[in-house]
Amino acid sequence: MNKTTLVIGASLKPERYSNKAIKRLRQHHHLVKAIGLRQGLVEDVSIDTELKPFTDIDTITLYLNPTRQKAYYDYIININPKRVIFNPGTENSEFYELLNQHAIKYEEACTLVLLATSQY
Repeated sequence: MNKTTLVIGASLKPERYSNKAIKRLRQHHHLVKAIGLRQGLVEDVSIDTELKPFTDIDTITLYLNPTRQKAYYDYIININPKRVIFNPGTENSEFYELLNQHAIKYEEACTLVLLATSQY
């Protein structure tokens, strides 16, 4: 089993990239946790609406615009993931600086592309 990924900004709508990412992560046998606005199930992954104190998160992949990310800064820093992926449209230089201060790696990339090209 691969390392755990937390999807923040998860959606129940199949056309959303966060939903596609959850499905693709599971197809690649990654453990997935998810946080979104609405509770529900995507594949075998429960979307939580509460900020649970997850542990052992390797990667957080973001599907929130920079303005909405602000509410998650402390939460993400406290989880202390090995890396944060900023998917297209989520780029945020303010947050990059905070992550640097806490020695958390980040990258601007598309989770779906990383998975499709075996770079995840």
